[in-house]
Amino acid sequence: MGRECEVSGKKTSFGNHVTRRGKAKYLGGVGKKTTGVSRRTFKPNLQRIHVWLPNGKTCYVRVATSVIRTGVLTLEVDGKKQTFPLIKASKGSAKKRAELGNLYPI
Repeated sequence: MGRECEVSGKKTSFGNHVTRRGKAKYLGGVGKKTTGVSRRTFKPNLQRIHVWLPNGKTCYVRVATSVIRTGVLTLEVDGKKQTFPLIKASKGSAKKRAELGNLYPI
């Protein structure tokens, strides 16, 4: 799956880019005129983040920034869908990883 959020399912959507010229009537002009319509794409803002899973493992997930802001992930872990708080995995010290690991009892 290219350019699709693994959690929310957001993906590329399509629309129109409308080009206009002139001055709006409420500003004293004769009105805006459409001079061109072309297709465009709206792409989701996907980020690749390293997260802790409830089973104690870590993995990389491509998610939209809106999902990161909510702080909650719903992923399929060990064959079943689970909802858990989003905690980015620490690439640093073993001490920090151990602290985060204690949040998820196995």
